[in-house]
Amino acid sequence: MTTKNPEVVLVTGAGSGIGRAIALALARAGHKVVASMREPEGRNAGRSLALRQLAETEGLRLQVLELDVLSETACRAAVDAIEAEHGRLDVVVNNAGMLMTGVTEAFSVEQVARIIDTNALSWLRVNRAVLPMMRRQGRGVLMYVGSTTSRLHEPFIGPYVASKAAGDALAEAMAMEVRPMGIESIMLVPGAFTQGTEHFADAHGPAYPAIVRQYGPLAERLQTLGGRLDAIDAKLGGALDVSAVGRAAVHALAHPRGSRPYRVTVDGQQKGTEAIDRVYHEKQSAFLQQLGLGDMVLPCA
Repeated sequence: MTTKNPEVVLVTGAGSGIGRAIALALARAGHKVVASMREPEGRNAGRSLALRQLAETEGLRLQVLELDVLSETACRAAVDAIEAEHGRLDVVVNNAGMLMTGVTEAFSVEQVARIIDTNALSWLRVNRAVLPMMRRQGRGVLMYVGSTTSRLHEPFIGPYVASKAAGDALAEAMAMEVRPMGIESIMLVPGAFTQGTEHFADAHGPAYPAIVRQYGPLAERLQTLGGRLDAIDAKLGGALDVSAVGRAAVHALAHPRGSRPYRVTVDGQQKGTEAIDRVYHEKQSAFLQQLGLGDMVLPCA
C-alpha cells in the first residue's frame, strides 16, 4: 500500500521492536518518517546505523533523530528540529516503552513510578510538544501503541499493566478533547508479540528478590510464560510478529481524514478484547450523550 498523501511522521522508540516495525512500514508506504531513539550515536548506534542503511538501500524517506521521551526539553527540541526541516508534523506515534516482569509486591515504588513515567507520562510530554503545531495546522494525528493488558489484566506484569492502563486513560481523555480541533487519535492495541522484538529479553526484574522467593513455586511459573507464548506463535504460524502492528498503523492512517478509527486491536492470540471494547464504547457513548458531550464520542473501528 503506497499512499498518495505522504505525511510527516515522528515515531518514538523506533530503534527496535514495534517502533521499528511501524517506522519501516510507514516509510515503505511512502510517508516521511522521523525515527527517534535515545543515543543514536551512542548505545543505540548499531540500531541507528541499521535503519539508515535500510532506508538508503530501499530508497525510503526515513531519518533518525535523537529523542529521550523522559525529557520535556528534548521533546520540544525534537519537534522544533522537525518543523525547521519539514515545515510541519502530521503524525506522532507514541511508542517508546519498557517492560517489567515479576511478582508485583517485589517491585520498588521507584520502579513502578519509572515505568509509568516511561509508558504513560511520556505520551503527555510528546503530545504537549506537538499539539501547538497541530493546532496551528488545524489537523494532525496522535497515534499510540497501547496493549491488550489495559483491558485484560495479567499476573506477573503488574507495573506494566498499570502503566499501560494509565496511558490508555490519558490518551482517550486527550483524544476526546483535541478531536473538535481537527486532531484525530488512533490507539493501536497489540497483544503479546514474541517475534521481531527485544521487549521480553530487555524486561526489568523486581528490586526485592527476597520477596520473590517467598512466593515459592508460584513465582517460578513466570519462567514458563515466554515458552508458552512461543508455542502459541508456532501454532498460529508466526502471527505474533511485530510487522503486523506496522501494517495496522499503515492501514489505520490510510483512512480518509475524519474517519480514522480510534481503537485498532492487533492481537494474534485473539484474546477477545474487542468484545470488551464494544460494550465499553456503547456505555461510554450513552453516558457522554447524557452529559451533552455526544460530539466528543470517538469513532469505533
